[in-house]
Amino acid sequence: MKDTPLSNCERDFLLRAIEEKKRLDGRQTYDYRRIKITFGTDYGCCFVNLGKTRVMAQVSCELVAPKENRPNEGIMFFNIELSPMASPAFEQGRQSELSVKLNRQLERCLRNSKCIDTESLCVVSGKTVWQIRVDVHMLNNDGNLMDASSIAAITALCHFRRPDVGVQGEEVTVYSPEERDPIPLSIYHMPISVSFSFFQQGTYLLVDPCEREERVMDGLLMIAMNKHREICSIQSSGGIMLLKEQVMRCSKIASVKVSEITELISKALLNDKAARKAGGRCGFAESMPQERITALKTDETPVEMKDVTESANDIVQKAEAPPPAVWSPVVPVPGVGQVGQQNTWGLEEEDDDEEDDEEGSEEQKETETKMEEDQHEMEDRGAGDVVEISDSEEEEVVILHPEIPDKAKITGSSSHQQRAATSQKRQKK
Repeated sequence: MKDTPLSNCERDFLLRAIEEKKRLDGRQTYDYRRIKITFGTDYGCCFVNLGKTRVMAQVSCELVAPKENRPNEGIMFFNIELSPMASPAFEQGRQSELSVKLNRQLERCLRNSKCIDTESLCVVSGKTVWQIRVDVHMLNNDGNLMDASSIAAITALCHFRRPDVGVQGEEVTVYSPEERDPIPLSIYHMPISVSFSFFQQGTYLLVDPCEREERVMDGLLMIAMNKHREICSIQSSGGIMLLKEQVMRCSKIASVKVSEITELISKALLNDKAARKAGGRCGFAESMPQERITALKTDETPVEMKDVTESANDIVQKAEAPPPAVWSPVVPVPGVGQVGQQNTWGLEEEDDDEEDDEEGSEEQKETETKMEEDQHEMEDRGAGDVVEISDSEEEEVVILHPEIPDKAKITGSSSHQQRAATSQKRQKK
């Protein structure tokens, strides 16, 4: 996957800012980004942050056979891995032109400069020597990978400890750290690479270019130097012609930057040594609370922890009493219980039904009172009277017969038959 190319507007903006001696992150022309060095739990593991560029270096060792032309010298091996996690432009499992270039420059900077005593890595002449392997992993790419890689590699080599060995005849014994203390490597000096980018055919110069500045630069000059102002390697790329005065000017700037970075590395190593000796938190355990592994930067928020209990008690006392957790039962309808707030949904229809029931009950009471009054009147009239109660809405006719003798029953039945006959005649007419 290729990176998104810069547009013409972005390119013109960057070049115009460089002409005005301004940079995107607010730095001056010769300023480095903030450098941060941390160590892992094991010896030889180092993390370097150069601004947002993040690099991890890991040093390991093993016993191997020496080279035939150099039987008394150990072997140094460097490997730089450009992970797709660092940038979408890097492909996994395939060496790009950039990775080959960085590998060669790192070997030229550290191995060819003889900064490490390789003869001290010999165990048995011509048979067994130590091979020191330095693996550099790119975790995030924001420009100037070479400087970050050189700082991480030399710091990891200074921090590394190899196991002690014992030789008895032809038998070689490797002791564990519990049996014997590991031995540090013999390092003569610390070469560090400093990168310079040129713009407008060498007219403008910047130190420590970021990723966007690298896209618009015309050429790059990398100088590897130690604090004794000895140039270990120098490489120019981009096809621009540099004058002698420009190279000398860059070497003077590099000497100042190298001395500052070397002092920073020495302080970081001393702090880690003191922390390990005191038994404090170091390496992976130290990085977890501050989120150094998963985040590039952590914002700290100050929090006052004084008189927390007293302030909490004051707040509790001033606060209102909380409502009861269990609601009292509410009886919206006789025979029905409800816990919680009363739900008014659908109660209007029940109220209407209750009103209709009340009206019907009142009508029934009125009819019952009328029937009782009629019955009392019938009892007052005497035994010979017959009371008929008819309802226009009902087809049946109800006749109430009081307790009368047999004669009265006969006369009442005959009169009822006569009336029924007359009513049938009327209906026929």
